[in-house]
Amino acid sequence: MIVRLASIAVVVSDAKKAAEWYTKTLGLELSSTGGHWITVKTKDSKTVIHLCQGPALEPGNTGILFECDDVQKTYSELASKGVVFTKPPKDEGWGLYAMFKDPDGNEFWLMKAEQ
Repeated sequence: MIVRLASIAVVVSDAKKAAEWYTKTLGLELSSTGGHWITVKTKDSKTVIHLCQGPALEPGNTGILFECDDVQKTYSELASKGVVFTKPPKDEGWGLYAMFKDPDGNEFWLMKAEQ
């Protein structure tokens, strides 16, 4: 079961400069700074903006991440309802995730909710 919207990726040319702008100009808080995973958020939000340094997202990839209780179980439940997965559950070392698309081809990420 999907439990929350966790993050939205925004492609930036320089994540550190972007983080400075989002914090100093917009007043957001720096949430994490682990390598590629640089995020900012409003004070009371659990949803973060992932400042994703690199080229534009692949066509269709929204950069939106949903969290769930159990990736395998949620994958099975959604697939049984006809949801089309573009990437079945896969562990990349940094986490287990899957990707699915809506009827218009927009892709979303699915990962286990952090405790």
